[in-house]
Amino acid sequence: MLRRHFLKLSGTAAAAVLLSDLVYAVSPRKTVINEPDEVWAQSGGEWFRLNKDGVSGFKYGDIEVTLKTNGDAVGVYVVSPTKQLNTVRLKWGHKMAARSIFLGDHWERSYGDLRWKKKFAGVKNPWYVIIHDKKTTACFGVRTGANSICWWELTNGGLQLTLDTQSGGNGVLLGSRQLHAADIVTSAGLADENLFQTDHRFCKLMCEKPRLPKQPVYGINDWYFAYGKNSSDLILKTTAMMSELVTDNTNKPFSVVDAGWAVYSPLAPGDGAWNDDFSTPNDKFKDMHLLADEIKKLGMRPGLWMRPLCARHDENPALLAPSIPGRDNPKMPVLDPTIPENIERIKHYFDVYKAWGYEMVKHDFTTFDLTGRWGFQMSEGITSPQWNFHDRSKTNAEITLMLYRSIREAAGDSMYIIGCNTMSHLSAGLFELCRIGDDTSGKEWGRTRKMGVNTLAFRLPQHNAFYAADGDCVGLTTEISWDRNKQWLQLLSESSAPLFVSAQPEAIGEEQKQALKTAFAQAAKVQTLAEPLDWLENTEPRKWNLNNRIVDFDWA
Repeated sequence: MLRRHFLKLSGTAAAAVLLSDLVYAVSPRKTVINEPDEVWAQSGGEWFRLNKDGVSGFKYGDIEVTLKTNGDAVGVYVVSPTKQLNTVRLKWGHKMAARSIFLGDHWERSYGDLRWKKKFAGVKNPWYVIIHDKKTTACFGVRTGANSICWWELTNGGLQLTLDTQSGGNGVLLGSRQLHAADIVTSAGLADENLFQTDHRFCKLMCEKPRLPKQPVYGINDWYFAYGKNSSDLILKTTAMMSELVTDNTNKPFSVVDAGWAVYSPLAPGDGAWNDDFSTPNDKFKDMHLLADEIKKLGMRPGLWMRPLCARHDENPALLAPSIPGRDNPKMPVLDPTIPENIERIKHYFDVYKAWGYEMVKHDFTTFDLTGRWGFQMSEGITSPQWNFHDRSKTNAEITLMLYRSIREAAGDSMYIIGCNTMSHLSAGLFELCRIGDDTSGKEWGRTRKMGVNTLAFRLPQHNAFYAADGDCVGLTTEISWDRNKQWLQLLSESSAPLFVSAQPEAIGEEQKQALKTAFAQAAKVQTLAEPLDWLENTEPRKWNLNNRIVDFDWA
């Protein structure tokens, strides 16, 4: 049952009643969202407004939405025994201050487009939104691990939360079960914290039990100079070269073998991002167990890239996900994760990697392979309409969570997992690391600046709150000016977030070696969370607080 328990607050707690018609304060540091003014549900193409039913319920026909207090959160529970359920939408009336600015998140990685915004019409804010009216701050979100895919919208009339309960591109068929769709979490900014600190604290509230690395993570990765044209010899050459620059033997770095190691599909020869079997190396690598052993002998910890939902070129059609826009290349079939046989195959891959001796696995492309869309394409919908997986009784969020939990179970406690192109809010608490932005580059500085700097500035509050937030690599190559790359190296190495360097041997001279040696030593130790100081004005902040000193960067 929901309870309105208004407190008389003053001083540092005044911000807790910023939006008194949206939230109520339960303590000087905690707020709970009020009951919505309207509740809607979508079945197929039809929308229904639910009527108030009882103390905390809303109903239309046999569709019921119930709100329950779950500690400091409000749980949203849904039943729809006879109708497919596509969407639930909750609406709260409120007049937004004209001076308000707001910040949202992304469904999966960000794409260099995060910023504080003023115009809210038509803007979807995945998972959470932070509203600031120049004086006070209010935060609205859902707990990580939700069973629906959620976003917040600000309108002239107030605030609304949409919970996407689709299964594929159709409504989920819940049958007799009740869906715990999400837990709503709210908070207010405190007088003794700035917006960045409020964001970071709110992320901690949304994720009750993050799964974090035991020590700061750093190391090397071959992608941004090899781009799939790698080999055992190249991996060992770069590992040996970079291991000479490591000074901290209590926290050894990782050497991650990126795409290009697995046996190629005959339909996509040479395409490292699409392989036929992620338990079998190609002729450039041959013995992955031996490679892992050699990396360890050189003083680094072996890591590996893989793509879980790749199907074999000659796959049994009964095991495949339906062909949909974005996922319709017949040369690149995708496994249906709702079929148990496919989950067992994916878990077997991780059993193999453990037997080979790999201590970190980076898995990639799951959101795209599930939905046929990248995060920046989801403004009109998470996926295309009118299709479903083999099992339509689970929502897309539940299907995604099942896949992630299976990977976690198979990896066990001896292996770190990096999720790349994973649903951020669903991977939190399951994977130690998350690649929080789209690819940086070893070829285009503008891409590194856009994807790297913007991503780190606006998603760094999630670091050590959801997971270790990986802002992606320093693509240290001859194609990008060292004057630019050394700044990105410094920011990453002093941010407290993971540092990965993708270093082309030909680009490493004495100056680079000394800078890398310093960066590795810095990244190996626990540091204060970096803070962008001009993120309200700049999408690629130049002024940063790094370990309690102000550093100005020139990203031009």
